[in-house]
This record gives sequence, C-alpha cells and structure tokens, in this order.
Amino acid sequence: SFATTIRCGKMPGPFDVAICGASGAVGAELVECLHKRSFPVGKLLLFTSPRSAGQTVHTKYGAKTFELFSVAAARKADVVFLAVDGDFSREHAKAIAAARGPIVIDNSSAFRYDPQVPLVVPEINKHSIGSSKLIANPNCTTAVAAMALWPLHREFKLEKLIISTYQAASGAGQPGIDELEEGLRQWAAGKEVTNKKFVHPLPFNVLPHIDKFLEDGYTKEEWKVLAETQKIFEDPSIKVSCTAVRVPTRRAHAEAITAVFGMDVTPEEARKAMAKGEGVEVVDDRASNRYPMPLNASGKDDVEVGRVRQSSVFGMRGLDLFVCGDQLLRGAALNAVLIAEVVMLEDAQSLRRRPQLAYKGKLLRKQFVVWALVLALLAAAYQLLTRALQAAQEL
Repeated sequence: SFATTIRCGKMPGPFDVAICGASGAVGAELVECLHKRSFPVGKLLLFTSPRSAGQTVHTKYGAKTFELFSVAAARKADVVFLAVDGDFSREHAKAIAAARGPIVIDNSSAFRYDPQVPLVVPEINKHSIGSSKLIANPNCTTAVAAMALWPLHREFKLEKLIISTYQAASGAGQPGIDELEEGLRQWAAGKEVTNKKFVHPLPFNVLPHIDKFLEDGYTKEEWKVLAETQKIFEDPSIKVSCTAVRVPTRRAHAEAITAVFGMDVTPEEARKAMAKGEGVEVVDDRASNRYPMPLNASGKDDVEVGRVRQSSVFGMRGLDLFVCGDQLLRGAALNAVLIAEVVMLEDAQSLRRRPQLAYKGKLLRKQFVVWALVLALLAAAYQLLTRALQAAQEL
C-alpha cells in the first residue's frame, strides 16, 4: 500500500516533533502512530492545556511530561501536529509556521477551506502540498469516504454523492468516548443518562445532529463533506448531499454511499478498481456475511468497503456501497503522519523543509564570506607590508 511504500522509503532525520493537544484522543493516537510507523523522532514535545501541563505520561518513547504551549517552544520543532480546535489553530498556526518555522499539520477545520492552504490525503493529492509549510488534515468523515471513492472517480468520473454517516462517539474526541461509556454505566445502574458533550444522551440512541445547523438545514459537518471532497478531488462539479448521524459505537465511522458516475459501471468493475486503490480493502462476501463493520475496522490503517451493488434508482451509472474506517487513524493521526512522511521524504535533499538547518546553513555561508573577505584583506595587507620593507631596504 501507499503507507507501506512511504514507510519503506529512505527517511531522513531525526526530526524534532511537537504535538499540540497531546492529552486528547487524536494527540495520543499521533504518538502511537509515529512509533508504529518508525517515524524518525528526535525530541518529542507534548503540549497541553494548563489543566494537564506538568503531568507525566508513559509513551512508546518513554516517560514524557506534558508541557504548557507557547509559539516559541513549538517553533523549536521540525514538525508540529495541531490536534486542537479551530480557534487555537487560527490563533497560532501561522505564527508557528512563519519564516524559518517548522512544518505545521493542522487537524482542525480552521484552514481546510482556505485556497492558500492545501487540504491533503497523501494517496490522492500529495502534489498539492507544494512549498506550503501549513497543511490541513481533512474532516474524518470526508477522509474515510474519499479513500473508497477516489479510485472510482479516477476510472468512472464521479458526478453525485448521497451519503448517510454513522459516526462513532470518538469523533467528538476523548470527551465523547467518556460520555458514551459513562452513559452506559448510568443506564446499567438504572440511573438517568446525562449528557454534556452531545446534544442528547447517546446510549441506545442515534443523533442526526453533528456540529451546528446552517441556514439551508444542513449541519456544518454535512457541509464539510461537500466542500472537502470537491477540494481534495480538485473537482468543484461533484454534487454532494450528506446526512451526518452520531451513533453509540466507540470507534470507527461507517458511511452508506450512493454514487452516480459519468459512465456505466458494474459492481464487479467497481470492486476491481477499489481493490487496486491505495489504503482500501474490499470486504464484500455475502456468502460468508463479510462486510465492513466498526469492530473490524477499528485499529486498521486501511478503509473497508463492501455491500457494493447496482443502484435501483440510478441504474447502470449508480452504485450503492458501505464504507467503514477508523477515523482516529485515517481521519486524523495516520493521515497527518503520512503527510509528514511525504514532506520529509520528498524533500530529503532540500534544506527548505528543515528550517533550523536551513537557517544554520545560511549563517555558515555568511560566515564563510566574511572570513574569505578577512583573509583577502590580510593577504593584501601582507603584500603591501612586504613591498614597503623591500623599498626600505633598497634605500
């Protein structure tokens, strides 16, 4: 797969890595993913809020102490992952990535729709990174669907999508997981199930409400799938209608997708195309009751796709399929680490991506020029002194 190919490449390094929001679900997953993929980490800096700063945690890199964030401290790293909310990213991301700063990979929605900031799924559009030092990670729902849809789009030209999502509690971070588990304990004890993170109690319930409602009746989560799919696929003509639903699963999002294409496509042709896709596993065996499920997709790098069938509404140009993927990996940590690997690997021969080294290189060149001038002046002075002594002797 693409992820394996990147990992097997000759990775430069080591790189100093900083994670902002390290105490959250995505932050913890980033640490695991860096270690699992043998990313060449030099120093690991874990930044958290004042509430968690000073606490010691045990990681695959040994015991680490959560540190209080500052822009100056983050700029000492080579790569900075932002596993924080949009307000934090809007306030600090550009300052961290400013001149001679590190690469910043932002997991929030703050810059996803900024035309100057690339929104990247490496298997699809790594070319869009260019020289940008600030790179946006997509919404988890978008990323999971995109992995299955990209190989189909390449071969059959995607035109329309109708998507219904079944999003796990962990899509709301560690507080979402905690609230689901506490709610289940409350229910089992015969107590009233309370809710704070979600708008209604989640255990034994489904909530067709993720993020705030917009004027047209869609939620912002649903709008994100439209805007981000168009940007990642570099095709604003793709039409998308999404209904996003929170369900009481712990981890891994699922999505029922109806896709309409610009040409006829059969389920078998679709399976073959997706089987060749990077980061996709076709799990579609009705005889054995094998199809994508959150329990099976949790902890997996690849996205599962199955239940592929001809659409009874859109005929030969339409397909129905079911996708499931670990949103903490493909929709967050794994995708972010893959971006970092792509940037560092492809620019292994360039100092541009290693700001500290580039700055030191410039200083060394300046020092070399200065010393060259000094030596030239000394040589000239020596010649003048030699001539003066020779003239004095002749007198």
